[in-house]
Amino acid sequence: MSFLKLFLFSALAAVPVALAQTDGVTVGPAGGATYAKYNVSQAWELGYRFASVGGDEGKYRSDVNYRNGLRLLGSSLAIRSLEGHGKWFDEIVMTTAGLGNDPYQSTTLRVQKNRLYRYDMLWRQNAYFNPGLVVSGGLHQEDLTHRWQDHDLTLLPQSAFRIHAGYGRTTLNGPALTTAQYFDSRSDIFPIFQNVRQQYNEYRLGFDASVRGFRLTVQRRWEFFREDSSASVITPEVGTVPTVLNGYQANGPYRGTAPGWMGNLNGELSWITVNARATYAGGTGSFSQNYMATGTDRFGSLQSQQIAVSGTGNRPVLTGDFNVTLFPSSRLSVINNTSVANTRMDGANSFTQFSPFSVFTTINFQFLGVRLFANATDVRYRASKKFDVFGGFRYADRLIRSTEEGAAAGSPLSGLSAEQSNHTTAGVAGINWLPVTGLRLHVEGEMGRNDNPFTPASLAKFHTIKARTQYRKKNTTLGAAYQENYNNNSIVITSYSSHARTYSADASWMAKSGLSFDASYSKLHLDSLGGIAFFAGAPRSSLVSNLNSVYASNIHALNLGVRIAARKADLFLGYSLTKDAGDGRAALATQTTAAGQVIYNVQTFPLLYQAPLVRVSVKISEKLRWNAGYQYYGYREDFGLLSQNQGYRANTGYTSLLWAF
Repeated sequence: MSFLKLFLFSALAAVPVALAQTDGVTVGPAGGATYAKYNVSQAWELGYRFASVGGDEGKYRSDVNYRNGLRLLGSSLAIRSLEGHGKWFDEIVMTTAGLGNDPYQSTTLRVQKNRLYRYDMLWRQNAYFNPGLVVSGGLHQEDLTHRWQDHDLTLLPQSAFRIHAGYGRTTLNGPALTTAQYFDSRSDIFPIFQNVRQQYNEYRLGFDASVRGFRLTVQRRWEFFREDSSASVITPEVGTVPTVLNGYQANGPYRGTAPGWMGNLNGELSWITVNARATYAGGTGSFSQNYMATGTDRFGSLQSQQIAVSGTGNRPVLTGDFNVTLFPSSRLSVINNTSVANTRMDGANSFTQFSPFSVFTTINFQFLGVRLFANATDVRYRASKKFDVFGGFRYADRLIRSTEEGAAAGSPLSGLSAEQSNHTTAGVAGINWLPVTGLRLHVEGEMGRNDNPFTPASLAKFHTIKARTQYRKKNTTLGAAYQENYNNNSIVITSYSSHARTYSADASWMAKSGLSFDASYSKLHLDSLGGIAFFAGAPRSSLVSNLNSVYASNIHALNLGVRIAARKADLFLGYSLTKDAGDGRAALATQTTAAGQVIYNVQTFPLLYQAPLVRVSVKISEKLRWNAGYQYYGYREDFGLLSQNQGYRANTGYTSLLWAF
């Protein structure tokens, strides 16, 4: 994920959640009510959410996705034993968010009885909508529902020996649209309906024990993955070449298992702490994919094609970490961490294609192994209560091996093996300083070298700098930070460089009781440059080289917030702005070649996103409050790929009643 996508995803995901919050406003008696031998407190916020969207609704749904309708915006329930010795339980705590119609819903539940058991449950559901890339013309879309649930049971939670059991489940279901090309490379591309069905189940069983400052944890885990997605075309699809796809069926069941072990030992004495961890997972999988297509090609001839692909694979993974911290004196600490990891992937697969004129079969065996050894040593010295320095050295050794085998005698892949190793060394240093009361300063840097990078974008000659300062005095907090990550890499095939710099500042001020202000600003600059070569052109493709893959981004992000709390009402005003200024160009210019035009069009991506909001909460009675909120979402792209700009304007809001008793 690019820096731009990561930054926008964080901003767009955080703002909608804030819309339904009531800033900690509570109603009802502070201590709840007493029933039998338990204290009971609960709150329910039932409301209606509305949304009016103009522009690219698909883009809005992929970012925000709030729609009209009633829902339980939030609720909480707490039942606690007054004496801590209930008959069946001592505590039940449950919270919910967005149940009913919200695209993002969750529920948590905790039930426990002191010294006997503790049960924790988490359930989440996200409505995931992806309209696809603009270049697909709407032929790649997903409208899926993602559900998670996790259950943990601990027996004897307060004892020195505890037993843990757990279960987790993740599912992904819903309709999707993809494309397929039949019956040759110059035929039409047809839309294909896809039914996505994925399922993941995990079972856990283990224990941990504490003896004389040491704690041992052992866990056995079983993981099972299955996919039964299918794709089809039921009615004939007519192309423009003209190619006709009369029917299409695709089934690709997959089954995978990954039983594993995890062990962790940590202990602490007066002058040393030790932490050792090891994991093993023996992943195995098998798949079978069958594609059947019938129709006529661009010459009008009847065609049928069937492709069968099947195979098995193994992927055992072993990792280990050993960490030791020494305290030779009260001012000095030495930390050493050693990590090892070994991943192996091997298996066999076969590919068979049936057509009216021939049967083509190939068998391919492949092995890939990655072994990693890493060691880091850090030394920290505390010169005084207000100043300490630290430094360290990093070393990593990675070995990558691969083997491919072709079935046909004399194949260029027959017995082909490759091996590559690389070594990374890096040094770090930094300080923590409190020059005056209330002022903190942290500065650190790292510089490293890799003697044989695996890919053009891998770290080669790199360095990072991080600095952070914060000042606090009474009701005022001020902060500022700077970070840069530079990497330069040149290999035989091509070269690559990237530069990322982040500047940020934040401030908060509580003017008086019931009035506070928050503000933050950040700028993220990113530029990357690398060589690129690819095949393109018509009627037959040819190698295009001597071009550069360039990307430039300058993202400005601003957040403002004001909270006003009165005796009968509470008000919150907020504003969020994200703007990518790109590389400064105002429009796309015409290039001399088609390939150069495509590359030029994606070198930067200027856009603007803003979201002002207002929330109000009014106290009606001791147990009842009325809440309302409004938020505007505005998204605009200055210019998009192939002149297809995604943009929308959305007015969203909610009104609700919060009842607590």
